[in-house]
This record gives sequence, C-alpha cells and structure tokens, in this order.
Amino acid sequence: MASSNNPPPLGLDALAGEPGISPILLDHALRGVRVQVLLRLLLGVFTVATVLLDPPAHGAVFCTVVALAYLVWCVVGLVLGPRGGLWTILYAWLAVFIDLLVLTVLAIVASESDNISWTSDVLVNGFAIVPMIAATQLRPRICAAVVVPTVIVYFVSSAVARAPNGEPWSLIALRTLVIATLALGAVLLSAVQRSRVATIGSLAAQRSRLLDEAAQIEERERRDLAEHLHDGALQYVLGARQELAVVRDGSDPDALDRVDEALHEAGRLLRSTLGELHPAVLEQAGLPVALTDLAWSVERRTNLTIAVDTVGWPEGLRTPVDPLLYATARELLTNVVKHAQARRVELTAEADDDAARVIVVDDGVGVDEAELDRKVAEGHIGLASRRVRLEQQGGSLRIAQRSGGGTVAVAEVPVT
Repeated sequence: MASSNNPPPLGLDALAGEPGISPILLDHALRGVRVQVLLRLLLGVFTVATVLLDPPAHGAVFCTVVALAYLVWCVVGLVLGPRGGLWTILYAWLAVFIDLLVLTVLAIVASESDNISWTSDVLVNGFAIVPMIAATQLRPRICAAVVVPTVIVYFVSSAVARAPNGEPWSLIALRTLVIATLALGAVLLSAVQRSRVATIGSLAAQRSRLLDEAAQIEERERRDLAEHLHDGALQYVLGARQELAVVRDGSDPDALDRVDEALHEAGRLLRSTLGELHPAVLEQAGLPVALTDLAWSVERRTNLTIAVDTVGWPEGLRTPVDPLLYATARELLTNVVKHAQARRVELTAEADDDAARVIVVDDGVGVDEAELDRKVAEGHIGLASRRVRLEQQGGSLRIAQRSGGGTVAVAEVPVT
C-alpha cells in the first residue's frame, strides 16, 4: 500500500520554487511596490516643499539639491516600478533605506539652523511616513531594519532641536512613542501581509499538485483499464475468433460451444470491469453488495482470497459518502494486489451514527513508511489522493503495520 502525510505549510522561499507559484508571489510583491512608490513620491514632494518654502539658514543649496534629487528618484521609481519584475522588488528593498538616509541627512544639516529656521522641525515629521512605506515589504526583517533606525534618528533629531525650540523632554518622548508605535505597526502589518501571501501561495501550490495528481490518476486508471481489457475480455474474444475458424471447417463439433463459452466469459469480464469503473449496484443495492461484487471481481483475476464482512453496516443504509468509500476500498485492494504479496484479505464495512468506515486487512509483507514515501515521490499517489478526498469530507485514511504481519488500512468519514 502507499501513503503520504499532508505537506507542511510552505514559506515564501519554499513556495518560490513551486511551478506556477512564482508569478503569484511576484504579483503580490509588485502590488506592494506600487503602494510604496506612491507613498515615496508624496514623501519626496513633502521634502522638496519643506526645503523650498522654509529653507534652512545654513546649507540651503545642499538641502535643495538633495531634496530635488530625491524627488527625481521618486518619480523614476513611480514610472518604472510597476513595469519591472524581480529587479523592481530589489529596488524596493534598497529604496526604503534611501528614504531613511535622505531624511536623516537633511534633518542633520537643517538642524544647524534650528535657532533661525523651522526646517528641521518640519522635516522630522516625514519620518512618520517611512514606517508606512516599509510596511509594504513582504519581509518583516527588512521592515524592522528600516523602522528601528527611523525611531532612533527621529529621537536624536528631536533631542538636538530641543534646546533651540524650548521643548520639554516629555514632549519629545511622547512624539517618539508615536513614531515607535507606527514602526511596530509597520512590522506587524508586514508580517501579516507575508502570512497572507504565503497562505495564498500554499493553497495555489496545493491546487497545482492536486491537478497534477488528478492527471496522473486518470492516466493510471486508463492504463489499468487497458490491462484489464487486454488480459481479460480481449483474450477470450481472440480465442473465440480462432474457434470460429474451426467451426467453419466443421472438424470439431465442440468448437461452437467453446466460442459460446469464450464470448460469455468475455461479456462477464467486461461487465465486471464496467462495474468497477461505475458500479451501478452501488446505487441500486448499496455499499455492502457493491463491495461484495468488487471483492469477487478482484478474486477472479488474482490469487487473492477476500473475505467480506458487512455485518456492522446497517441493513438498507445509504449515505452520501458511499461512492467515496467504495473508491477508497477499490484503491486499497489495488495496492494489495500490486504491492502487498498477500494471499488473504479481509474487507470490512461498518457504520454508526457518526461515521462510516471501510477496513482492509491483508497478510502480506507489511507497510514500510520509508518505502511508502519513496513510492509517493515517484508518482504512486493513488492513496495519497484518496486521503485528500477523505480529509476534504472531514474523514481520514490510516495505514499501519498489522500485528503478526501485513497491513491494516482504515478509511473513515463522517456521515452527518
């Protein structure tokens, strides 16, 4: 038998390697960049307006050149940011540090004129925008690396201007606390945003894997169907065709009986194969009868002895999960035939007020978890897909070593 555990939640770095997931992560990262460049442009306009409307008494030319160059940098980012790819995200990481650097330089230079102008006092208000820009990052560590220096520089700038402005330490501390709160909020928002994108990426990755598994299952079922038809009904049809040649010669009076027997057996095998694919008896007679027919069909084409026990299934009970349990039982028996090297199988169906179960016990070679994981990695995902379907209905599929040798598999699903 084969089994697999549910994949653990994936982070952004792991998801980036998933086929088809990178565009999703890139799209969400670029959305953050678009918000970032817009806020940065507003910060650039604020910086230039501050320097031009209230120029510092000392270093006015330097401050003006730096502010205008920063505004040009912001405009370039606004134009090119939404059009880029991975390099745009790298630019966004670098740009946040440049925002902090520009404000710090201007605030320090303008602080030399605190006794004459208010330029530095106005510029430090721009530090409140930096955490909002950093919050658009999908990497909380980078956000923290920006906002922590922002709080420190804000405090130092306010402390330097305290004496000329005549401000008490309590006012500086309270304003710094506001900036620190914005900084903490920015880091937390960045973490929440990263978690949401990781969840979306993980769901998209699981969907992609399920689609791949569905395609593999379809291909495997087609291959199994071809094998059943080739090894079963087709051989009897070919045998009947050969017997027809003998009938034409009239040399063997029993040839016609053999043709009839071959065609009868071919028809029986075809009905059996069709019944496995879509058991009409499941709808007409219920799960116990369908499982009995399934066991008989498997016995006919293998060396297995299958004992079916449906005593624990209430008479006449029909549940919405009957098709799911039947398909799971068929998959479990298929795995026994292919991998267990068993001689005897016990197939049990039981139900109570809360759940319905199908139990398959074999006397084969037993289950090896390492071997199961290897088989799943190689593409043997039949039982893995069944487990996913059961879990989607609130159920489970448990596979374990049987005491005394062999394997026990229990498929359970709620019926309420």
